[in-house]
Amino acid sequence: MNDFIIEARDVTRDFGDFRAVDKLNLKIKRGEVFGFLGPNGAGKTTSISIMVGLLRPTSGDVFINGEKLDKVEKGTIGICPQELVLWDFLTCKESLMLIGDMYEVPKKELEKRVHKLLDDLFLTDKADTVVTQLSGGMKRRLNLAMAVVHHPEIVVLDEPSEGLDPQSRRVLWNYIRSLRDDEGKTVILTTHLMDEADRLSDRIAIIDHGKLLKLDTPSNLKKEIGEGDVVEMKLSDPEKIQDVANLLVEMEDVHSAVDVDGTLNVRALDAVSKLPKMIDHVESANTHVLDLSIRQNTLEDVFIDLTGTGLRE
Repeated sequence: MNDFIIEARDVTRDFGDFRAVDKLNLKIKRGEVFGFLGPNGAGKTTSISIMVGLLRPTSGDVFINGEKLDKVEKGTIGICPQELVLWDFLTCKESLMLIGDMYEVPKKELEKRVHKLLDDLFLTDKADTVVTQLSGGMKRRLNLAMAVVHHPEIVVLDEPSEGLDPQSRRVLWNYIRSLRDDEGKTVILTTHLMDEADRLSDRIAIIDHGKLLKLDTPSNLKKEIGEGDVVEMKLSDPEKIQDVANLLVEMEDVHSAVDVDGTLNVRALDAVSKLPKMIDHVESANTHVLDLSIRQNTLEDVFIDLTGTGLRE
């Protein structure tokens, strides 16, 4: 059996004169959690919509299990959208039974599946509670259960942690891992939470302006952008940040120096030994350091390096 369950070949999607996806080529492995990262408007949702058959590409092809998408059975894919799709006056159990019936899951199998889903997602005590009486976190967990009740091979989760409290997020993360580890499912995850992408994803695709910028494991992405440390500085004169950045990038083994929301973010090898010289450069620009911290490189640093710091709506 092919190691790759989904393959996109030269997928392009235009909306009039706007190109949302530009010759996207990627392969998603069977049984992995595949993360999709990108700024607002980068083409994430459009790309995934094409790959799961919700949207036709302008050109290019998508294959699932080696077959063109239009030949794939609908039940192969389960989709949990960012916007909740629930029936307000059905109970949790009724909602799951209804979706299972739609997918023609045999009744005995469906009842077992519903019971397990309610248990796995901590909804058992809410089985007979109508949706309108559920908390936001419970609704989101029910939405996920409805996406997988028919045992799809591929599960698409679009911003699944949106608006969740830390406890609900932890339940969700553990369940996503179990989909991969215990049920062997392929999970496609879009998220704007870097910590979520880093902890859950086996591989991550970073896209911007409809183009694939990088595709690798989280650890390899962090190494590629720059092994070493990140120094974060608050300056007494924020208007001098760019002047200081221009000085620091001339130093040996300094990979980058950028303004991130009013903080000077410097990536460098052996940053501790370079601190005295960095501070000298700060003072030579007629400003000084108000606060300073050093940490390891993160996925967020990779994301900012590749896509920039400006928020796009």
